[in-house]
Amino acid sequence: MSSKMIWHILIVGIMFPWSLAHPGFFTSIGQMTDLIRTEKDLVISLKDYIKAEEDKLQQIKKWAEKLDRLTSTATEDPEGFVGHPVNAFKLMKRLNTEWSELENLVLKDMSDGFISNLTIQRQYFPNDEDQVGAAKALLRLQDTYNLDTDTISKGNLPGVELKSFLTVEDCFELGKVAYTEADYYHTELWMEQALRQLDEGEVSTIDKVSVLDYLSYAVYQQGDLDKALLLTKKLLELDPEHQRANGNLKYFEYIMAKEKDDNKSTSDDQSDQKTTLKKKGVAVDYLPERQKYEMLCRGEGIKMTPRRQKKLFCRYHDGNRNPKFILSPAKQEDEWDKPRIIRFHDIISDEEIEIVKDLAKPRLSRATVHDPETGKLTTAQYRVSKSAWLSGYENPVVSRINERIQDLTGLDVSTAEELQVANYGVGGQYEPHFDFARKDEPDAFRELGTGNRIATWLFYMSDVSAGGATVFPEVGASVWPKKGTAVFWYNLFASGEGDYSTRHAACPVLVGNKWVSNKWLHERGQEFRRPCTLSELE
Repeated sequence: MSSKMIWHILIVGIMFPWSLAHPGFFTSIGQMTDLIRTEKDLVISLKDYIKAEEDKLQQIKKWAEKLDRLTSTATEDPEGFVGHPVNAFKLMKRLNTEWSELENLVLKDMSDGFISNLTIQRQYFPNDEDQVGAAKALLRLQDTYNLDTDTISKGNLPGVELKSFLTVEDCFELGKVAYTEADYYHTELWMEQALRQLDEGEVSTIDKVSVLDYLSYAVYQQGDLDKALLLTKKLLELDPEHQRANGNLKYFEYIMAKEKDDNKSTSDDQSDQKTTLKKKGVAVDYLPERQKYEMLCRGEGIKMTPRRQKKLFCRYHDGNRNPKFILSPAKQEDEWDKPRIIRFHDIISDEEIEIVKDLAKPRLSRATVHDPETGKLTTAQYRVSKSAWLSGYENPVVSRINERIQDLTGLDVSTAEELQVANYGVGGQYEPHFDFARKDEPDAFRELGTGNRIATWLFYMSDVSAGGATVFPEVGASVWPKKGTAVFWYNLFASGEGDYSTRHAACPVLVGNKWVSNKWLHERGQEFRRPCTLSELE
């Protein structure tokens, strides 16, 4: 097998088009670290193959040098050379035996071990769907955290220790993914970045013609006809025979001429309305809530005034004279007033966290949400994470954690859902949602038979280098992950009505790895622990 073919196999295998067997694979840092180890093994195998090829070439080189000396001497006086009986014998031996051995050495395939290893490992590789998902995650981070393409390309992200750079090929690939999704705004941004890096002299297999082809059309789709025409002409300067660009040039010129004719019969104001199409900026589905959500993820737009801040306190909490916490009360801090969000500090130990993570890792799968129409669990694009469920009976640590939640909240956990463990990798998020079922979702928790979700308890089991906050867009609150802490809030008023101010989201993880676990407590069993009130909003 030729070295060119070997490299082709290597590149096809390791560029990670992630497999359909595990959509959303990229959201789990734990599973991605397994891929890093797999790639390391492949690199070691590749180096072994290179060493074997070098040893083989060294042997061939020695043969060549030896035969070169012999043939040089022999060709000076061929008759005299073969007149010596030893030379005659050795010539027969070389041509009959040794050249066959050399042929076998040249033809010997040293790649078998590497190819076998690669074939075995390939079954765990991701495929196209996951590669696209990873690209979308990067675009999502770009929007949420207001990052320009140059910052991302140069790896200048907050909290990053090991910088990683994007090549022209990488930028071009991101632009193509956006283009396939008809996201011409991001197509333009990333194709311009690819063009900029080419202009700066970066050597690449991608040429300017290919970049300008996508860029000019993306610009046209956003309504900037002048710029689209300019880019198309620039493309044709590089490749005058480019068929699509020549067609686009004629079409753009036709459209511009037609607009000029239309402008003559309309007022300037009407003309402006006609010719000024939506130019880059917000996406079609960019709702005010999304804007608030993204601002809060960046730490902007928080609506806690100094006056309200003064009413928030830290305290020791003994769980209403619970014997477990009288001598060693829990540390409690008010994060927000309405809805009341409380953080418990040092509430889960590092040892407990590692046990919970170890139990969850083998079971991690794409997180699901309740379908409001069917009431059944399903995956959704707005929730990108891996999760697993842990029961109290399977491990004493899980059971102890459940008891701790019950002791500190005063709520019965026997009707609660199992402990859900979630891992948000880079770009992992959960867009704004309610934990409780609204009136238009009567079947959401019917199968459980335990009523609505009265409250949420959320453990933070890791620190996050950048991003990953829990935000409440309705009230302008942001709660940042801190390992070993937990936050608690009620989703329902004491009357049983839903508290719509608890609408919340898990911001995308910009840098790092976010582990959380949560317990959803239900209404049944709380009748005497949290009695109903007559007021609907209390």
